[in-house]
Amino acid sequence: MSAVALPPLHDLLATARVVALPLVTRFRGIDVREALLLEGPEGWTEFSPFAEYDDAEAATWLGAAIDFGWNPAPAAHRDRIPVNATVPAVDADAVPAVLERFPGCRTAKVKVAASDQTLDQDVARVRAVREAMGPEGRIRVDANGGWNIDEAEHAIHALAPFDLEYVEQPCPSVSELAEIRTRTKYMGIPIAADESVRRAEDPLAVAAAGAADLLVVKAAPLGGIRRALDVAERAALPIVVSSALDTSVGLAMGAHLAAALPTLEYDCGLGTASLLAADVSRDPLLPSGGAIDVRRIDPDPSLLERYAADGDRAAWWLARLERCFAILTAETVGIP
Repeated sequence: MSAVALPPLHDLLATARVVALPLVTRFRGIDVREALLLEGPEGWTEFSPFAEYDDAEAATWLGAAIDFGWNPAPAAHRDRIPVNATVPAVDADAVPAVLERFPGCRTAKVKVAASDQTLDQDVARVRAVREAMGPEGRIRVDANGGWNIDEAEHAIHALAPFDLEYVEQPCPSVSELAEIRTRTKYMGIPIAADESVRRAEDPLAVAAAGAADLLVVKAAPLGGIRRALDVAERAALPIVVSSALDTSVGLAMGAHLAAALPTLEYDCGLGTASLLAADVSRDPLLPSGGAIDVRRIDPDPSLLERYAADGDRAAWWLARLERCFAILTAETVGIP
């Protein structure tokens, strides 16, 4: 059953605004990031599951959005969150320009294993990041489950000379993560799980299987800050808080999650507003001194208007909102 106390649907629809924000560079196969923003009693919140996610999965994101907009955030242990730079699957010579968008960040997450990229290109990109950040910079790579076990083993060997902090989601399944962790354990490079946590029926399956050394946790796909905190506590593994290419409104949810964790050992993947060519706030959550503030974001009405999605896309998002709300309502009253 849902743990979210649901407001009336008409309250959600009354404030819903759909935006389409251009990206600085292509990321996750898209050039424009769409999101639906809502205003609740506690402030603005965001519903932005990617378009390919089905309604059952997207409903969890809506529960998270309602939780953040209609309930107070948990008590914070910190008011600034250190964040990593995010380097998309760009050519190596574009790396310095990307890193400039993340001032003060001491850690970089480099996307690898893209379907249109080769391992040689991945190695060149990671090498360029190492050269730009120097020996003291931290580099983590994210394969988004793009390798099979043998490919992952080969790639980790090729990338190991660049002193990796960890490898995120090298393979798709929990069993594959467990196998690649066993194969590469002698190398001392930790394995992190992302998709295997946020898209699984049981987010704790990774920890139970011994398939990862740390978990990448995102508030929205886990159903909200409180559910993510529960997963973090029960998993008993180090946590990295990350985002899903959100607007600054959505990043604020992630920042509040990171602030509520008792310990925060790793820089967080919450600096991705730097990948947007436009945002919904005149004071977006951009990295400054390698960190972002823990605060809620109020969208600027003129920016909501300027970047409003066209009629067809707005209608698509509103219909999706209604379908996902129906799923949450059924869960709340215990209807199968």
